[in-house]
Amino acid sequence: MAWVLNSDRPIYTQILERIQTRIISGIYKPGEKLPSVRELAAEASVNPNTMQKAFAELERSGLIQTQRNSGRTVTEDTDMIKQVQTQVALSQVQSFFSTMTQLGFNKEEILAFVKKAAEEGAE
Repeated sequence: MAWVLNSDRPIYTQILERIQTRIISGIYKPGEKLPSVRELAAEASVNPNTMQKAFAELERSGLIQTQRNSGRTVTEDTDMIKQVQTQVALSQVQSFFSTMTQLGFNKEEILAFVKKAAEEGAE
């Protein structure tokens, strides 16, 4: 099944974020071998060069590593994975607060919405 990618942002960035999410959520586990560039490119219905660009960026960040003759693997550094997970979560929360502020809500109102949603979701 093809991935849903939007034309409003660079495709490789969306791919990078998708793979990063798979890593920080545990779908791809520390030390696990990743599918090949060609496999993921076919799954996402994108050019392999686009997938390669996303992989290169993930490698620069340290989340994935290239093992000679055995492909790419997820880093075994669980502290790094947790740190990236925290950064992504904080970014999501900041984006949410920014949107709610633009809608005219103050911090206390926003926190009340969050509390209410958490309580309703806990059931």
